[in-house]
Amino acid sequence: MIRREFLAAGLGATGVVACDAAPGLAMAPPTTGLDPALLAQTLEAGEDLPKLHTIIVARDGVVQAERVYRGPNLDTPVNIKSASKSVLAGITGMAIGRGDLTGPDQTIAPFLSDRFPADPDPRLATLTVGHLLSMQAGLGPTSGANYGAWVSSRDWVRYALARPFEAEPGGRMIYSTGTSHLLSAVLTRASGLSTLALGRETLGAALDITIPSWPTDPQGIYSGGNDMRLSPRALLAFGELYRNDGLHAGSRVLPEGWVETSWRGRGTSRWSGNPYGYGWWIRRSGDHDVFFAWGYGGQMIFVTPDLNLTVVMTSSPEPVATRDGHVDALHRLLDVGLIPAARRGATAQN
Repeated sequence: MIRREFLAAGLGATGVVACDAAPGLAMAPPTTGLDPALLAQTLEAGEDLPKLHTIIVARDGVVQAERVYRGPNLDTPVNIKSASKSVLAGITGMAIGRGDLTGPDQTIAPFLSDRFPADPDPRLATLTVGHLLSMQAGLGPTSGANYGAWVSSRDWVRYALARPFEAEPGGRMIYSTGTSHLLSAVLTRASGLSTLALGRETLGAALDITIPSWPTDPQGIYSGGNDMRLSPRALLAFGELYRNDGLHAGSRVLPEGWVETSWRGRGTSRWSGNPYGYGWWIRRSGDHDVFFAWGYGGQMIFVTPDLNLTVVMTSSPEPVATRDGHVDALHRLLDVGLIPAARRGATAQN
């Protein structure tokens, strides 16, 4: 019964459910840990999700629960699909911090103008690093139905830059992995390192995590925004880095203010209605802001800052013929189980 209640819990039109606090009332005093009964029920409910591979729950930087339902163990790198975009945004922040880039307002033309079309749209010269991070380049998408043609092309960068403008730069959000791939190309040119080498030298070294190789385009540029591989524990370290405002073990890894900037919604998804910042999605769960990385099939990092809560979920990355509701079920595990468990805390029943 518990499992069915969790998985059948309804979400609103914007993917928000109410937590166990009455609207308009003052927040409860801060809690520690998670309510053990509700945490156990939530983990048990995960058993009924056949695509769910792993879950890690951390509160105040302390792991409260780890579960491998099926698939690789927690230290084995797995394909995180489009959650790669969040990781790429973190690498970009570190590249800015070390001076490879001057900031989000820097234009990309100095790095990619030789890949522009023969008669380029003048708006290409106005595109910035920030536009790529927030999916506000305005270029036609290379994701969805257009993805196959793009990755089959002989030059992914040229192909993405040649897409017709569907919106003004800095305007409407157009989700496109090609836009993220342009960011990978910019990082490669700006740093003089491959995106893999840059990621290992910055993020990998700072967090002491392994970043294995992942696919490249025909020119050898590592795929920007897809197919990176990280272990669930490495994803937790990355989520904790953002929860701690760019600090790891007391040392600054991301530039000061980068997390706040990244978690500021700029565009909005036409599909979910959720805002999008620099590589991170944003939504509300009851009284709480939730910032999350999202990869196809259910590769998730959820960070709920005011509860000091970080949750990682990995799932089968295999494609499905139709929308199967799995990702919605992962959000319900957070909304109906883990966030209320954190609100109540481990000692609430004592």
